Amino acid sequence: MTESFAQLFEESLKQIKTYPGSIVRGVVINITKNIVLVDAGLKSESAIPIEQFYDSQGKLEVKVGDQVDVILDAVEDGFGETLLSREKAKRYETWIMLEKAYEEATTVVGMINGKVKGGFTVELNGIRAFLPGSLVDIRPMHDSLCLEGKACEFKVIKLDQKRNNVVVSRRAVIESENSAERDCLLNKLQENMEIKGIVKNLTDYGAFIDLGGVDGLLHITDMAWRRVKHPSEIVNLGDEVVVKVLKFDRERIRVSLGLKQLGEDPWITIKKRYQEGTRLIGKVTNLTDYGCFIEVEGGVEGLVHISEMDWTNKNIHPSKIVSVGDCIEVMVLDIDEERRRISLGLKQCKLNPWQNFAETYNKGDHVIGKIKSVTDFGIFIGLNGGIDGLVHMSDISWNNISEEEMCKYKKGDEITAMVLQVDAERERISLGIKQLLDDPLNNFLLLNQKGKIVAGKIISIDTKGIKIALGDNVEGYLRCSEISHDYKNMKIVFNIGDVVKARIIGIDRKNRIINLSVCFNQENNGIINASHSSCVNDQQENTRFSNVMTEAFKAATKNE
Repeated sequence: MTESFAQLFEESLKQIKTYPGSIVRGVVINITKNIVLVDAGLKSESAIPIEQFYDSQGKLEVKVGDQVDVILDAVEDGFGETLLSREKAKRYETWIMLEKAYEEATTVVGMINGKVKGGFTVELNGIRAFLPGSLVDIRPMHDSLCLEGKACEFKVIKLDQKRNNVVVSRRAVIESENSAERDCLLNKLQENMEIKGIVKNLTDYGAFIDLGGVDGLLHITDMAWRRVKHPSEIVNLGDEVVVKVLKFDRERIRVSLGLKQLGEDPWITIKKRYQEGTRLIGKVTNLTDYGCFIEVEGGVEGLVHISEMDWTNKNIHPSKIVSVGDCIEVMVLDIDEERRRISLGLKQCKLNPWQNFAETYNKGDHVIGKIKSVTDFGIFIGLNGGIDGLVHMSDISWNNISEEEMCKYKKGDEITAMVLQVDAERERISLGIKQLLDDPLNNFLLLNQKGKIVAGKIISIDTKGIKIALGDNVEGYLRCSEISHDYKNMKIVFNIGDVVKARIIGIDRKNRIINLSVCFNQENNGIINASHSSCVNDQQENTRFSNVMTEAFKAATKNE
């Protein structure tokens, strides 16, 4: 009986392919922590590592009693044990499946599990395949993180078992799936309609939305009414969004989408909500060299130009005053609805030092400040509130100021000046130093009116006349025509330092000169016209009072 059973067993082994590498079917008879015990009807059961029975998700895919195909590695390993491999059998099954998919152009399921040069690696049930970067999607994908570790469908486009080479395409699957959806969508797609889509790609200029067989572009300028630096501020890969079809070119199959158009345009009634002069609180969203942008409300931003940031520092960089994220008070200066621009002011919400100065000081008030700079046209004096006042060159002294006198004024010196004029709108303050003292010309004219004879010392002589010092900072000018018709003897008769008497005939306030004359007679007790040739003749002896210059001139004439 025993011999007959052994004989039967040997015959059964002959019926089973027992050479190494053959596929045999076995039954799972036990599962422990580390092994799966499989009976393939051979001389002994085989203990196979449990890891060979895990699927791609790491889950055990068999239970006791299940039939499984395994590869026979060895009938006996030297210890009387049969060696079986489930992993090799799975690889064999996968190659069979891949060949069938390749021949019939069907899809296979795999997982993108790594990035390599030129593309990605895909795990296909134990077989490693290559996915070229250009075949991942219909459009180039710069970020594949959303696909890694995710089960996807692929088409086998190249297969070589001998070289263990498998190339797959995800793009081919998408194109075939989209074909039917695309035709349906293109038939019903209309401008201004709202449609759902999935964000499939982001670029610097916008986002591509999968509408179901057709991709549309959501440009960055159509994402929100406010300024958007990058599309990732509004949408992320994989987001489901509702968008509006703005334009649809059926011939070129191009779809332009909008997100902000789903809401009301905040610029339509902007002037009703914010009138010029309105103060509001806004958030700093961006800094530039020419100013800062303030978010007034959702979708509306205004610009505070650098010139409207501070009353005194005109060229200060915005970062020295505000930072991104700051909430600040600003004033609406101007609204341009057509160009969608709002001009805002920051300094207008602060005390205006020019206006404050105008309200504090009146014309004629004295102020004290330090010299900030000395220029060719005057002196700038620093005043309260960080503003400057200008003492023009003509307001430093009652007479023409010399370079030597200007050198007395140095940067940093504290001086007193008088307020002459304040123009708060133009941000100009005119100051004067000479006005702190009485005008010597006015004082002189109070005592010496027109027609009066005055005496003075000659300080210069030129071809046109004589300049005479009449007092402190007061000068007179005696023209040749007011002396004689004969001008040849001017420098012979008169010398610098001589004291002469003359009559006041006029005042040139612009040039601060008193015009004088020595031509006078008994009849009019005044000036003889310069064209009168008898101004220096013998009748001069009968004049009311002697005139030194006339006598001297007569003497010079007689000598000739």
